[in-house]
Amino acid sequence: MDAQKTVTTNKKAFHDYFVVETLEAGIELCGTEIKSIRRGGCNLKDSWASIDKGEVFVKGMHISPYSEGNIFNRDPLRVRKLLLHRKEINRLFGLVKQQGLTLIPLSLYFKGSRVKVQLGVCKGKKLYDKREVAAKKDAQRTIERSLKDR
Repeated sequence: MDAQKTVTTNKKAFHDYFVVETLEAGIELCGTEIKSIRRGGCNLKDSWASIDKGEVFVKGMHISPYSEGNIFNRDPLRVRKLLLHRKEINRLFGLVKQQGLTLIPLSLYFKGSRVKVQLGVCKGKKLYDKREVAAKKDAQRTIERSLKDR
């Protein structure tokens, strides 16, 4: 069994979206990007995925330039291709077009020696949904605090 080492997670995605479903995808990277990810130089905060011409691409993902990479470094915000099977892409295309859902990268991790992206099929939260979740968390924190004091 391959060990998983999480590099980064997209905490903002869990705040702004309801995650309906998740799936694992490979990502097409160059060598200096892998080295930068190993050092933790990646940010998924404002990233999203889209389906163009039958392929899935992640946009807005920032991978810092590798310090020893010099001329081999790529643009930190370049569009990167996700590696999925055709059936998965077709199913995601149907979900995005018919139900109005969004594809959001939730986390980036190493599975063995390969970098994988956990892609979430998400539905946007309204402002009142965010307030409701915050109120539930606050109530749970209060309950735990009162039980701890006993």
